[in-house]
Amino acid sequence: MNFDEADALNEAIRAIGIRHRALAIAALAPFGIHPGHKLLLQELETAGPCTQAQLAAASGYEPPTITLSVRQLEEAGLVVRRPSPTDGRATIVELSDAGWALIPKLKAAWCELAEHTVAGLTSTPFVELEHVLADLATSLSNAEPSVADIPRYVTKSGGER
Repeated sequence: MNFDEADALNEAIRAIGIRHRALAIAALAPFGIHPGHKLLLQELETAGPCTQAQLAAASGYEPPTITLSVRQLEEAGLVVRRPSPTDGRATIVELSDAGWALIPKLKAAWCELAEHTVAGLTSTPFVELEHVLADLATSLSNAEPSVADIPRYVTKSGGER
């Protein structure tokens, strides 16, 4: 692959990510949540009550992000937290009645987002697109950089952060 091809591919993926995230944010805004919240609510619907550590593992988010998101969802009345009966250090999170009531609305909004996303496709059938994107996601998952490959921010004095 030459630079022009690589640049076109990388820019298309970047643009898709930015535009889709903006549409997802807009789709979920009426419910007072964002895409990360939706992911946690859906995990709780599927898995049932979970510890915050289990939510972190299932979502791929860092524990501090889970803590903040769960607190926000609790303040919104969508989840409840309680101490784990078996581990004094763990907190169990589960959907509240309001959270359960929101799930069908979230699913409908998510379906509308997907339909809106592919509505303008003219030459690629949805099934083909779904397979290509799943294949791309798998490829990206298998191509994670090692810690040594992750760029570090270097201060003007030359120190690493």
